[in-house]
Amino acid sequence: MEAKERSSIRRGLVVSIVMKEDQRTGKLTEGIVEAILTNSAVHSYGIKVRLESGQVGRVKKIAVVR
Repeated sequence: MEAKERSSIRRGLVVSIVMKEDQRTGKLTEGIVEAILTNSAVHSYGIKVRLESGQVGRVKKIAVVR
């Protein structure tokens, strides 16, 4: 699944995001998607989401569920 495509992201999915304040360091924050904030189908920096914890950032990785 591609983190830059909105169709790959849905509520309840476990993802790793980079928040605005962590863009320079690239620190990732893991959580569960509560809402998708990007309206376009594709975004070059990643789809912006809000996690259940309230944190907002762009998806960099989608957890592999087995």
